[in-house]
Amino acid sequence: MDQLELLLQEIYGESLDESLYALLQQKVAEAKQGFPRYQCWSEKDVILITYGDSVETEGLSPLQSLHLFLGEYLSGLVSAVHILPFFPFSSDDGFSVIDYYQVNYKLGDWSDIKKLNQDFELMFDLVMNHCSRQSLWFNDFVNGTGEGQDYFIESDPKLDYSAVTRPRTSPLIVDVYTRQGLKHVWATFSDDQIDLNFANPKVLMAFVDIFIFYLKQGARFVRLDAVAFVWKLLGSNCIHLQQTHAIVKLLRWVMEQLDPNLILITETNVPHQENISYFGQGDEAHMVYQFALPPLLLHALNRGNGHYLTAWARDLVALPKGCNYFNFVASHDGIGVRAVEQIIPKHEIMDLAESVHNFGGFVSMKSNGDGTQNPYELNISLFDALQGTRTGSDQWQVERFLCSQKLLLSLQGIPGIYIHSLTATANDQALVEQTGRTRSINRHRWQRSEFETLLSQEHSAQAQVFQRYRDLLSLRKNISAFHPESAQRVYDCGDALFVLQRGDAPTANQEVDHQSLLAVFNLTKHPQSIDHHLQLPQAYQQQCKDLLSEEDVLLQEYKLKPYQVLWLVAKPDIA
Repeated sequence: MDQLELLLQEIYGESLDESLYALLQQKVAEAKQGFPRYQCWSEKDVILITYGDSVETEGLSPLQSLHLFLGEYLSGLVSAVHILPFFPFSSDDGFSVIDYYQVNYKLGDWSDIKKLNQDFELMFDLVMNHCSRQSLWFNDFVNGTGEGQDYFIESDPKLDYSAVTRPRTSPLIVDVYTRQGLKHVWATFSDDQIDLNFANPKVLMAFVDIFIFYLKQGARFVRLDAVAFVWKLLGSNCIHLQQTHAIVKLLRWVMEQLDPNLILITETNVPHQENISYFGQGDEAHMVYQFALPPLLLHALNRGNGHYLTAWARDLVALPKGCNYFNFVASHDGIGVRAVEQIIPKHEIMDLAESVHNFGGFVSMKSNGDGTQNPYELNISLFDALQGTRTGSDQWQVERFLCSQKLLLSLQGIPGIYIHSLTATANDQALVEQTGRTRSINRHRWQRSEFETLLSQEHSAQAQVFQRYRDLLSLRKNISAFHPESAQRVYDCGDALFVLQRGDAPTANQEVDHQSLLAVFNLTKHPQSIDHHLQLPQAYQQQCKDLLSEEDVLLQEYKLKPYQVLWLVAKPDIA
């Protein structure tokens, strides 16, 4: 058997219809014709995460407005744009998809997507686990006829579902009144997001078609939303099942047939070891969301203590060839804490949640099998989450926030920057009141004129952050040490600092270049010396150049200001 046959066998076992193999081969062969070619990832790759309507301009469609805004301010600074689900939807700000093939008319149309793709590479979401209750597929199920009539999972509410991993507190099994009478269906996330039945091969083939369609519409990156839950087996925890991993491998196989430089990303907000299981043996996702990073970094800056951040980063395993991390510290979904349940003690997670409440945010909970609840997600804008420490607000918000972003830009992998980090957006309490959803706190819609007015005001958060962030991106893209595959080593220089080296340590008499870099972060609001500098490579114990300040630095004599960051390169006179 070849790889495709093995994968189909792994998914469907003895029930496999042999015609699926030929059908998939045909779909891929047809898609290959005229397919574009992409370059391999590099240090120039930075992905902006945004909704289609995050920046609005009077007289333009939201996608047109976004394109003009990005073209004016971020051309050459970000390489790709992740447009969060831009399809017709019924809830969850796009993640309850009604029609996978259409652009939401309130945002624009496919021509707007194609124009944006002329200037930026694109990332699309493939929302696989569920679709909208208002979709045509689910309408078919209700009517008992048509393509979608057998696309969903009928369930018996009297059975025991206590083993099922739940990301929400809503009921798992929901009632549906159909032409055949009352039925009960599986709904992992909400009663408007009905889970699809991948045990039916027609569902898998439908999503392969959608997947290929997105690639042909210009998506170089495809993000598999909530993919960990797609296969259901009663009596199991219904997460990370063997068939789920095989489906991810199958989509990777499709990409590799079309262009090896396409990138598949899995979104699995779960403990770290479970998350990185989606690399497989280098045959599943090209990238996984680095879900442990946002809560670890927020915790470190909230406490002025990077103990857990450093220990976690030092233990990161070598990645399979061709795989890497999608690093982010803020997103449309807030800051998930599941990934650090086995890293940060529970009482410190609760302390962090208390700080989030104090800074105007919310805490979403998840249900456990025993009827208890734990924090699942911190709903707050990152800029406001960093307005202070566990002792309260202070004057260091901007510097603390920029420290977080510099750390994001320094780590091995490709950085994903949420647009509301770039724009230093505060909590949108009005939108929470309007929608009734706590996640809306971090989903502000800027009027471009409003943003540019704030940008022109010297003391606004936007004026203090936006241009400095753009300068960072302009500098970073020319530092080859930040290539996604450049080596990474983390040093323990005390809890007040986070220290990492990118690239191999420079050798004696090497000319100054950007192949190797030492990044030093002061995680506190107090000046800090580098007391453990002797454990660092010899090259960095001599006089270095800090690329951020353009100053010469001798580490053993240097004291970092509160939240200061150094990007150090060795000078050519090293011994």
